[in-house]
Amino acid sequence: MPYLALFFMDWSGVEIRRLVFPKEPNMSAVRLLLSCLFFRELLALSGNFWHITDLHWDPTYKLTDNPELVCASSGKRPAASAGKFGDYVCDSPWLLINSSVYAMREILPNPDFIVWTGDDTPHVPNEDLGEEAVLHIISNLTQIIKQVFPNTKVYSALGNHDYHPKSQLPAGPSYIYNQIADMWQDWLEPESQETFKKGGYYTEKLLNRTGFRMLVLNTNLYYDQNKLTLDSDDPASQFSWADRVLTEAANSKEKVYVIGHVPPGFFEKKRSKLWFTPKFNKKYLDLIQKHHAVIHGQFFGHHHTDSFRMFYNSEGSPISTMFLSPGVTPWKTTLPGVTDGANNPGIRVCQYDTQSLLVTDVVTYYLNLSHANVARGRWEKEYRLTESFRVPDASPASMHQFVPAYLSPFERRFWTFLPLGLRSLPTQWMPPGPVTRCDSRPLDDFLKANSTASPSFRLRKPSMCSLL
Repeated sequence: MPYLALFFMDWSGVEIRRLVFPKEPNMSAVRLLLSCLFFRELLALSGNFWHITDLHWDPTYKLTDNPELVCASSGKRPAASAGKFGDYVCDSPWLLINSSVYAMREILPNPDFIVWTGDDTPHVPNEDLGEEAVLHIISNLTQIIKQVFPNTKVYSALGNHDYHPKSQLPAGPSYIYNQIADMWQDWLEPESQETFKKGGYYTEKLLNRTGFRMLVLNTNLYYDQNKLTLDSDDPASQFSWADRVLTEAANSKEKVYVIGHVPPGFFEKKRSKLWFTPKFNKKYLDLIQKHHAVIHGQFFGHHHTDSFRMFYNSEGSPISTMFLSPGVTPWKTTLPGVTDGANNPGIRVCQYDTQSLLVTDVVTYYLNLSHANVARGRWEKEYRLTESFRVPDASPASMHQFVPAYLSPFERRFWTFLPLGLRSLPTQWMPPGPVTRCDSRPLDDFLKANSTASPSFRLRKPSMCSLL
């Protein structure tokens, strides 16, 4: 039977689908044309972008007979399973960096843009680095991304490890801000370079399209490890600036994506670890609550593991979602109290509606480090969000469906699901019970009343932190 076939790529990178339309004898050429136009328009509304984070290149990585000398980032922890692509106690060797970026090109060679949310240098003492070493590492990573994606717009945020001393990013102009702004000049508009040099943040029209905006924040200014900003109410005036940008976006009917490195809220693997200084955590939540109507997605890093955050209004309705991408580095955290803190390297494709900026799906890829070190380094699809979560899209309303129905509204404000326990982690891992919260005010009483989690609360599901 004659047919009309329409081919399109499922951006999991692994499947090409064919739509076949029987050509009925009475089907007119006009109906055929209309069908083609309809599906072409449907496909045109779907866009894709890469989100990569926490590359943490360790230039000292080398294979040696002494497992304690494989990499400086291990801190003398023995890299007992070290191979060409790395080890779980080490940051990324160059071969892993190279593999991840070229895997991106193989899976999705023509993304609309790339989101790169920082942390490029290794986990080593400050005395083992310096300003020029930090800039050298960021420059090398910038160059490989430009080399592999020469015609792709990159929106890049600084991480707390993208400075010297680490985490001490200042609330004003600095040598490193200036150098990185110049390094990224091909990606930054002149006005963006200006604000970046002042405080490490900027905003631009998304892909230079009217009605769409990218807001790039330097949330390292709010990190609780940043001693330079503890006494400030609004470091680098970033909160007031972001408030103005989002207010103007609302007045201009713009739709906005927000990216940054350090997220608000608590680390899902350690329930007492709040990333932001508390006053800044509250200010960030207030900012999102005020402007959630124009914010259509938030994309952050820092955790290395795959998780997401939910934001709610005072009535308990979901208003925004923040996606935390897994990191490229497999490095096992040394944060006290955290066990099984390593991960397999991960990269992520976000699919979105090009008209509404609705995040329609998220596809995460990983490299099984243990297998890659003894065989070929093959990046594989780990999961597709809509399939694994059984939701229609990645909107706040859809992601809210994933919150357990048995939790009370109060409990939902403080609950977390921990990472997938699938292939992104080197081993199966059981989460420690009720942990992450993002508004600390009433949580202490909640934890006292729920100090021991029942077995039913111990879930192996993708992490979610509900925020006020």
